[in-house]
Amino acid sequence: MRYIQHLFMAVAILLATSCQSKTKQDKLSENTSEKTKTPEMLEKLSPQDLSKYETAYFASGCFWCVEAIFESVRGVKEVISGYSGGTEKNPTYEMVGGGQTSHAEAVEVYYDPKEISFVELVQVFFGSHDPTTLNRQGPDRGTQYRSIAFYKNDDEKKIIESYIQALKDQDVYSGALITTEVTAFTKFYEAEDYHQDYEKKHPNNSYIRNVSIPRLNRFKANFGDYLKEGAH
Repeated sequence: MRYIQHLFMAVAILLATSCQSKTKQDKLSENTSEKTKTPEMLEKLSPQDLSKYETAYFASGCFWCVEAIFESVRGVKEVISGYSGGTEKNPTYEMVGGGQTSHAEAVEVYYDPKEISFVELVQVFFGSHDPTTLNRQGPDRGTQYRSIAFYKNDDEKKIIESYIQALKDQDVYSGALITTEVTAFTKFYEAEDYHQDYEKKHPNNSYIRNVSIPRLNRFKANFGDYLKEGAH
């Protein structure tokens, strides 16, 4: 299951839509008609509930897209958008999106290891983005959109490195260099509330329609066995 690299999205759409183009003013003026999901579909688990699960951390472009992808995966109980991989404390969206920090847009994935393994989450990570585009995913460019697989222990590091080596051995990317950083996890900063479940809450947003949803659908087409019931 390899990531389909050739996107046939119009150049005009790519230039007109980007994750970092959404400002606070855009957020405040968002058309309420976009918020079509029911409260039940957007319900978040409490910290106490989440404490029962394992966590994994990844960065692979705009966190609106990445959050939606991992939330479609069986065994994943919650996904939170945020910032990681840098040194600055308490980063904001304006700081990270503007390239003013060393952080990347990232996600915190809460999962049940009885339902899905870390190995499978690594497969989801590599299968849902192009790890050969340095500091870029789709229309989003900058170090804040770089590809990072975080590890919390030596076992996770070995799993990530072994999977990267397998991709190289099988020449999945036709000789292109895999630029994914394999980084020890240190700190995750949760993004502002309005970023959480952004794809679900704003299905009519131009970036969501033209970038996030197509990316999610490509993932679903290649990873049907990994999807939650009803997520096909």
